[in-house]
Amino acid sequence: MNSSLQVLIVEDDADVAMACEQALQLEGLECLCMGSAELALKQLSPDFKGVVVSDIRLPRMSGLELLHALRAMDAELPVILITGHGDISMAVQAMKDGAQDFLEKPFAPELLVNAVHRALERRRLVLEVRSLRQQLQSRDSRDLLQGQLLGRSPLVQQLRQTVQSLAASAADVLIMGETGTGKELVARCLHETSNRRSGHFVAINCGGLPETLFDSEMFGSEAGAFTGAGKKRIGKIEHASGGTLFLDEIESMPIAMQIKLLRVLQERVLERLGSNTLIPVDCRVIAATKLDLLELSRQGQFRADLYYRLNVATLNLPPLRERREDVPLLFEHFALQAAARHQRPVPELTSERLNRLMAHDWPGNVRELRNVAERMTLGIETGSAPFGSPATGNPQSLAATVESIERALIAEALRANEGSLTRTAQALNTPKTTLHDKIRKYGL
Repeated sequence: MNSSLQVLIVEDDADVAMACEQALQLEGLECLCMGSAELALKQLSPDFKGVVVSDIRLPRMSGLELLHALRAMDAELPVILITGHGDISMAVQAMKDGAQDFLEKPFAPELLVNAVHRALERRRLVLEVRSLRQQLQSRDSRDLLQGQLLGRSPLVQQLRQTVQSLAASAADVLIMGETGTGKELVARCLHETSNRRSGHFVAINCGGLPETLFDSEMFGSEAGAFTGAGKKRIGKIEHASGGTLFLDEIESMPIAMQIKLLRVLQERVLERLGSNTLIPVDCRVIAATKLDLLELSRQGQFRADLYYRLNVATLNLPPLRERREDVPLLFEHFALQAAARHQRPVPELTSERLNRLMAHDWPGNVRELRNVAERMTLGIETGSAPFGSPATGNPQSLAATVESIERALIAEALRANEGSLTRTAQALNTPKTTLHDKIRKYGL
C-alpha cells in the first residue's frame, strides 16, 4: 500500500540511522538518510511523497526547528520525532505543535515500524485528497471553458487548450481578434480558470478613458491631491492586485498614457497622485486589440517597448467566417438565451435559415450572430440583405460556402444521431460510403 512512499530519516548518529534504516527496509519501505536538518530540507517539498523521522537533538538546526520549518512548508506532512529520556517534555510540546508521533530511545524496531506505517497511511490519504482536488479543479476549468468558449471546430478546440494552458501560468497575455470575436470573454476565462480567480477582474476600455482622468483612474489619488479630491481613492491597477487587469482596445491608448503604463508594468509598483510612496502591485495583465500593434509601432502610433512588454503570450481569436461549422451551435445557444430572457418560443432553425446563416460573411462575428438570434426570437427578422447587415471583407467562393454548409449539416446530424454512421446516413439520405468519405474530408 505504501510502497511508493518514502521515509526520510534525519539522524546525526550513524549507528542509530543505520538501525532505523534496516528495520524499515526489512518491511519493504524505501528510506533515505540525512545527517542534518539543513540537508533534509533541501530534499523536501510541499508534496513530498513520504514522511520524516527525525531526532530532536541535531547539530545546528534542531529537530524541533525542523518540525516548525516543515509545518510552515506543508502542515500535513507527518513528522515522527526520536527523543532521549530528558527530551520527553519537549516531545510532548512538539506533539501539540503538530508532530505525528515520538519515540523514546531506546525503542524496539517494531515501535518504529508501526509508527511509520501509521504516518505513511495518513500521508497517502492526504496526497490522494490533494490529487482529487487538483483533478476536480482541472475538470472544473475544462467544463467552464467548454461552457464559455463554445464551438466544435478545430480552431476553437485549439483555443480552449491554449487558454487552459495559459491560465495555469502567470504570463501576461495579448489577445488579438476582430471586433465581436469575444476578446473580453476569453480574458475572463483566463482569469476564472487561474489561481487568481478569487481576486478582482478589472476591465478598462482604453479608448473610453479621458486623458485628464488617466492618472487618478489608473493609479489612484490621496486626499487633497487635486481640487475635489476629498478622500483617498484606490486606482484600477491597485484594485486589480491579486487578480487580473484587462486592458481592452489597448491600441487606442494615447502615447503619453502608454509611457506611464509601461513603467508600472515593468516595475510592478505605482504611486498614487499626491503621494511619494511606492505601492507594489501583483496583477496579471491581459491586453486586447483588434489591430496589429507591431505594425502600429512601426508607424509610430504605439510604443514598441510596451508592445513587447505586453506580448509575452499571444492568443489569436479566429473570426466566425473561418469557423462556420460553429454557427449552428452558437445560434442555438444564443436563441435559447434570448427565448428565456424574453419569454418567447425558441425559433426553429429551418434549412432556409441555416443556409442563410452559413452563407453570411459575419463581419460582426459572434456578437452579430447573437443579435441575429435575438431578432429571430423576437420575430423582427427583416431586410433583404442577410440578416439586415451588409457583408464586408472578402466573400467566400461558392465552393467554399457550399463546403462550409455541408460540413455543418453533417456535424449537426452526427451530433443528433450520437455519432452513429448508419443513422446519420439515413437522416441525410446519403450512402454510408459517401458520408464516410466526407467525414474524413472535413476532419469530423
